[in-house]
Amino acid sequence: MLQALVAIESYRNAGPPLPFSAPWLNHLVSAEERIVNLERVNTLQELNEANPVLDYVERTLRILDQLRVSFWLRDIVEETLMWSETAKGGSARERIRWQEQGINLFVHNEGSAELYERAAIEPEHDRTRLVTALIRTHGLLGQYLRGEVPFYENHTLTEIVAEGILSPEEMKSTLLVLNRCVIEAVSTELWQRVRDELVQLIHAIAYGEQPENVTVQDRILRLRTGSAAYGENTLEQLEQLRRQIDIDQAFEQLADRTFWYVEAALKDFSMEEFSKIFLLISSQIGEQVRHISFERLMNSMYYDYRGTKKINLYKKRIIEKYLADWGWDELRTGRLDLSSPHLTYELTIEPHIADTVFFNFAFSPAAEKLIEFCMEAEKSPLYEKAVLMLFDLFDLRRDAYDRFHNEDSYLETMNQTIDYKKLLLRDVVGQTVLDIGPGGGIMLDLLEAEMPEVRAIGIDISENVIESLNRKKQREGHQWEVVKGDALALQEYVTPGSVDTILFSSILHELYSYVPFQGRKFNLDTVAAALRSAFEVLSVGGRIIIRDGIMTEPTVQQRKITFLEEGGMTALERYAEDFEGREIQYEIMGGNQVMMPVNDAMEFLYTYTWGEEAYVHEVQEQFGYMTPTQYRTLISDTLGEQANIVHMEAFLQEGYTEALCHRIQLQDEWDEEVRLPNSTCIIVIEKLPGDIQ
Repeated sequence: MLQALVAIESYRNAGPPLPFSAPWLNHLVSAEERIVNLERVNTLQELNEANPVLDYVERTLRILDQLRVSFWLRDIVEETLMWSETAKGGSARERIRWQEQGINLFVHNEGSAELYERAAIEPEHDRTRLVTALIRTHGLLGQYLRGEVPFYENHTLTEIVAEGILSPEEMKSTLLVLNRCVIEAVSTELWQRVRDELVQLIHAIAYGEQPENVTVQDRILRLRTGSAAYGENTLEQLEQLRRQIDIDQAFEQLADRTFWYVEAALKDFSMEEFSKIFLLISSQIGEQVRHISFERLMNSMYYDYRGTKKINLYKKRIIEKYLADWGWDELRTGRLDLSSPHLTYELTIEPHIADTVFFNFAFSPAAEKLIEFCMEAEKSPLYEKAVLMLFDLFDLRRDAYDRFHNEDSYLETMNQTIDYKKLLLRDVVGQTVLDIGPGGGIMLDLLEAEMPEVRAIGIDISENVIESLNRKKQREGHQWEVVKGDALALQEYVTPGSVDTILFSSILHELYSYVPFQGRKFNLDTVAAALRSAFEVLSVGGRIIIRDGIMTEPTVQQRKITFLEEGGMTALERYAEDFEGREIQYEIMGGNQVMMPVNDAMEFLYTYTWGEEAYVHEVQEQFGYMTPTQYRTLISDTLGEQANIVHMEAFLQEGYTEALCHRIQLQDEWDEEVRLPNSTCIIVIEKLPGDIQ
């Protein structure tokens, strides 16, 4: 076993080694700050419970330990791996002292090389110079492939060969083993993917050759690899930007600079936002700057949400608004003057390291506290009020259904209703289908899979949903289309008479609940306006298909709920106070029994089923808002004789009975146990020839 692994195992079993026995290990284990690329962690909590840098170094050494290489090569690579991450270690006091000595701890490979060189007994010995050069260039080939580092940064290795310290073939062997250890320790799949390209680059280093020239476009595409994997059409968006600004010139000015943590910090921002940031940096940094670090931005942009590391969407939306106000001409000339009391950008150079600049966005103390409040309010009914304050403070865009992180779970929930959505396909007619409020895109996917001849178009008022669907389309290679538009004014986006089928799949109740019509929410006039809008763009013989919540009739029926678990009555009382759709009536019959009108009972039970996480949104929505008879009347009054209801059915959506069977008992007025009433309806409206009466 490698001696470095023996030292690590000894530390793990018995505690820190003596300072003189393994100084590299003491640096790693004494770290008080967790310095790690957040791309490689699933939760921030794990950073408090482990030493990810030490774990990574151990993985690299274990890979080396399994390779069949010469003793000399193993010894050189082992020493390189031992020291390559040491600039991420050290106590807070040690790190301050190192920085005062001019050691660049923020460019970790260079800082680690300086720490090794200072600890070496013979700094000028060829072996020491070789290991120092290997540490200094450690990981740079991988960063070159990611677009972060120019190839020239590896020149010290070529100089080692030119001086005869290693032959070209010895250098090739050394770099191949070293790079395998550092990359495979991140991911075996990653090593297999980049191995062939690395072999070519290593050959170029060993023989003093230059690889094929990397264009500005190539570098941008590499820097946006993560964004492309998430669904961004980077090349198309780059071409669009070139029509507005010479973005290539801006990146040319940064061609010899190295970038740190670009993807981790900027992956979730759009191509335009990414380009604006780099254009600003290129116009404002001096020639002395070699390194541009986004580490501080990366560290500020993530937090744990439901046990998983997530981008801080509150900060992201604020930054998006801020960047939208940046003009291209002002950016190019460096005359950007934005007066924002709560957000500004920072380009910081620390004392003792004049060659490194740190880019970040700085929030005012008030803004930071408000963002923290929103993060905490996610767990309570205060959430909506907190978000409204955030919108007011920063004048943010307000999507009609902006749910921030709840958007992900909401879209996932929408996609789980696939079996019921599939029922709608049986009534689809024609070649052009419009899906209103496509959510997570499951209906569009179904149309494409089951009816490939159909042109499927999703339309949604939420820019967040549109962005998510466009990424999904690019990522998964779909043919359907998405359009940002208002369901109450479809004629502004779609040619009247051009659509054969329009789907309202569980969306009308949201329009009813969220979208004010003439200043009032929970307004059936909103539903009527949506149907008129759809009917106007519908072709003759075309169909409107509705799947949505339904109320039970006769509406005067009563239901007795017996709660079988603690907290049920409290949940009802809280719901009745918070529900915004209408007054919820109930009469307490005993400690755990209540009598309610059937539709009030069901509206409560829908939310009771969804649970606490969905509560803050469910109390703002009314799922059942019309009975079958009321639906027929509204359709007739709104669309006239040209609208023919060709199919109408109601059913209880699967899952409610199972979810509630151990939580409540449901009875009628005569204490007879009854099933849950129908929750959902499907209505198919066909457009007949002639004028609307």
